[in-house]
Amino acid sequence: MTVYGYWRCSTDLQDQERQVLALDQAGCEKIYGDKITGTSNYGDREELSKCLEQLQRDDLLVLEDMTRLGRTMVTMLVEVNNLIERGVFIKTLDGRLDTSLMNDEIVRLIVGVMGYAAECELRNIKDTTSEGRAVAKTRGVKFGAKRKFDKYQVAEILEKRKQGQGYGTIAKSLGMNRSTVQKIVEREGVAA
Repeated sequence: MTVYGYWRCSTDLQDQERQVLALDQAGCEKIYGDKITGTSNYGDREELSKCLEQLQRDDLLVLEDMTRLGRTMVTMLVEVNNLIERGVFIKTLDGRLDTSLMNDEIVRLIVGVMGYAAECELRNIKDTTSEGRAVAKTRGVKFGAKRKFDKYQVAEILEKRKQGQGYGTIAKSLGMNRSTVQKIVEREGVAA
């Protein structure tokens, strides 16, 4: 029996170190992980695919919790069912699941409930985030990339445009993109 571990972080900004340390302390001999959202397709998770391919009958797959496998009930049920049929055991470090101690029907029931809870949690996160954005927008908060120019550059762009210079010429002289210069001019309503 080989003990495998799998971690997943949703973004590159998140650090996997905590999960890797916990998996190592749980006795995982081989640890795989991906930095990708939990709602992503299984085929997009290269390390998970490698891990699942390695698993043999009586091996153990250790996860921090079931949401590392996915954020939907169907995703969890399908993958857990595949692993059970292959004779692979699954254990979560949060103590909610250890398939070596349960019969298959109970495992499917528990995983179904966990998957449903994960879906609800994801939906709540999306709703709360959306509501927070809406409130922030009413307060004037701007979302998106920060501007790469200041008011002095805008004034210079507008002055050069009034002198009849083209977007490309202005952009080159200021080290900017032509499209950025054009957007600034259009926003300010300056005619050539």
